[in-house]
Amino acid sequence: MAEAERNPAPHTEADLALIKRIIPHRYPFLFIDKVRDIVPFEGAVGIKNVTANEPHFQGHFPNHPIMPGVTIIEAMAQTAAVVVGISMNVIDEEMQTYFMGIDNCKFRRMVVPGDVLELHCRAIRGGGKIWKFEGRAMVDGQLCASAEYTAMMARKDG
Repeated sequence: MAEAERNPAPHTEADLALIKRIIPHRYPFLFIDKVRDIVPFEGAVGIKNVTANEPHFQGHFPNHPIMPGVTIIEAMAQTAAVVVGISMNVIDEEMQTYFMGIDNCKFRRMVVPGDVLELHCRAIRGGGKIWKFEGRAMVDGQLCASAEYTAMMARKDG
């Protein structure tokens, strides 16, 4: 067996198909379109193309759509879950991700349809079931939100 077959190069990007093989989220609750710059056990950048036809914009707010802050934080967490999935090599293993804590959360700029939201996530602690990340949501180089969050990834069956 060739060396490359025994030790495949780690994923440095995750398209939508790979994201769905790692995390259970689906429309309308899947808030990332792509993850790039993945460094296992360290971090990545998630990408969310914000579009006007997303269901939360119907009520948040009519005639002045703003992406809810909680969905921005959820997008950060989904990006982090992809990092964990690739780091722990649990692709196709039907994992669930559970929030355990959100700290130091701040919102600085509104996110609106047409924005490309970049979710910069850096692992602070991890390697097992429980991970802690620092996240920054950016649009055009401007900070929109930041937070530290802790989550657990576990198999569906227990």
